[in-house]
Amino acid sequence: MKLLRRAAFATGRDLVLGTVMERLAAIHGDARLVTQPGRRPFELTYRRAAELVAEWGGGVAERIRPGDRVVVAVPNGYEVLLLCLAVSRAGGVPVPVNARMRPEEIDHVVADSGGDVILRSARDASGAAPLDQAVLVRPDDLGALIYTSGTTGRPKGARLTHRALVGSLTASALWPSGLRRDEAVLSLPVAHIMGFATLLGLAGAGIPAWFLPTFRAEALLDAIETRRATIFVGVPAMYRMLLEAGAEKRDLSSVRIFMSGADVMPQDLAAKFKRMGSTAYLFGRPVGEAAFVEGYGMVESAGGAAVRFSPPGFSLPFIDGVGLPLPGYRFRVVDDLGREVPPGVVGELLLKGPGLLDGYHGDAQATASAMTEDGWLRTGDLARRGPLGGVVFAGRKKDVLMVGGYSVGAGEVEAALEAHPDVLEAAVVGLPDERMGEVPAAAVRLRPGSSTRAEHLVGWAAEHLSDYKAPRRIMVVDELPRTGTSKVQKDEVRELFT
Repeated sequence: MKLLRRAAFATGRDLVLGTVMERLAAIHGDARLVTQPGRRPFELTYRRAAELVAEWGGGVAERIRPGDRVVVAVPNGYEVLLLCLAVSRAGGVPVPVNARMRPEEIDHVVADSGGDVILRSARDASGAAPLDQAVLVRPDDLGALIYTSGTTGRPKGARLTHRALVGSLTASALWPSGLRRDEAVLSLPVAHIMGFATLLGLAGAGIPAWFLPTFRAEALLDAIETRRATIFVGVPAMYRMLLEAGAEKRDLSSVRIFMSGADVMPQDLAAKFKRMGSTAYLFGRPVGEAAFVEGYGMVESAGGAAVRFSPPGFSLPFIDGVGLPLPGYRFRVVDDLGREVPPGVVGELLLKGPGLLDGYHGDAQATASAMTEDGWLRTGDLARRGPLGGVVFAGRKKDVLMVGGYSVGAGEVEAALEAHPDVLEAAVVGLPDERMGEVPAAAVRLRPGSSTRAEHLVGWAAEHLSDYKAPRRIMVVDELPRTGTSKVQKDEVRELFT
C-alpha cells in the first residue's frame, strides 16, 4: 500500500503547496519528519505536521480571501515552511521573510508584496477549526512570492507557481527511505529558496531532518557526531566556518553525502569534507569517503536547475566540475548580443525549465531585463559549454572588473588570495580609478592569531597574479558583510573602502 501511495505521489500532476503535507502524511504517517532543538524544542511526525497545516490553514482562512498575500515574518525555523503551506491551503499567497534581513529590507518586502496579513508567530494562525479541504488552486497559479537575497540591489519578489515549487518534489518520493537509516542535519534560512526547497525535498524523500534554526558551527558539528547524521546540507560559508571550528578533528565519518548550494563551492574545500565522511561501514569501521553534491540554482528557478556530482573516492573523467542540468532544464551560453558561443568559449548562461519564475512582482522592467523574449532566464553567470549538455561555471558576469580594458574575474583574484595560508576568505570588488577605469581591492578575513598584515597580502598578490589583477588595496576585517543567506554583499564591501 505504501508503495502505491508513493507511486501516486510521484506521478501526481495536481500537487500544490496546500496539499503537500497531507499527501506525505498518507505515505509516511507517524514517521519522524523533523526534530528542531533549541529554546523551544519540538519533534513532528508527518501526521502531526499535516494536522498543524490544517489547523493554521483554518486560522488564516478566516482572515483572508483567496489570492491575498500573507507575509510570514516568524523567526527562522521549520514553522516557516509549515505556515507557508498553511497559507497556501487557505488559498493565500505566502511571502516568507528572511529573519536575517535588515529591518529596512523587511519593510521593503512587506510594502512591495502588498501583504494583506502579516503572521509574526504561529499564534496568529491559531484558534480556528481545521481546514479539512485545501482551497482549490491550479498548479500553474501563483504559489508564493519569494524575494531575492539583495546582493546587487533591493530584494525583488520572484513570482513562483505551485508547479515551479513542487514540480520536482514528486520524484523525491521514489527515494528508498526505509531501506537504510538516513538523517539530514542542516541550518538554513527557510525563507530563502534553498532552505525552502531543501526541506520540501527531504520531506518528500522521507528523510528526517535535524534542523537548527540558528547556525552555530560547534553545535552543528556536535549534532552530526551525536546523531550520526548521513547527510549535511549547507552553503560554502558554513563549510568554511565548520573548518575553522575544528571539523577535521571531529568524527564526521557517518556522513555519506555532503551537499552545498547558493554560492560557488571551492573544489579544494569540498575535497576536504569528502575525506571526513565515508561511503559505508564495514565491520564497524568507516570505509571510503563521502560524495559531494553541489546544486546550482536561484530564486528565479525555484531552486535547483543543475547539479555537480563528485563521487566518493575519485573524479569522473570529463565530468568533474561540470554542472549537469536537472530533468526538464536546458542551457544556452551566449555572448553580449545573445548569440550562442562555440564550446570552450565563456559567455553568459541562459536557462529554461519548469521552475522558472513568471516575472518579478510589480517590476516589469526587471522582468524584461531578466527574461529573453522567448522565455530564457538570463542568469548573470558566466559559463562555457561542457559534455552531456552540461556547463562549466566561470563566475558571475556582474563580478567581472574592467581594469584598463582587461576583464578580471573577481573569483580568480579571491582564489589567489585564499591560497595564502593565513587567509580564510577574500571578497574582491572594483574601485573607480581615473587612469584604469577601475582597479581591484579586497577585504579579507584571517585565521585567528595570524600576524599577517594587509601590506604582506598586497605583496603576495603581486607575486601570484598579473599586475593588472593584483589588488593594490587590501583591508583586513573581522567579518564580511553578508546577506541573510550568508552570501557576501559586494556593495557593502565596496563601501568599506569609501
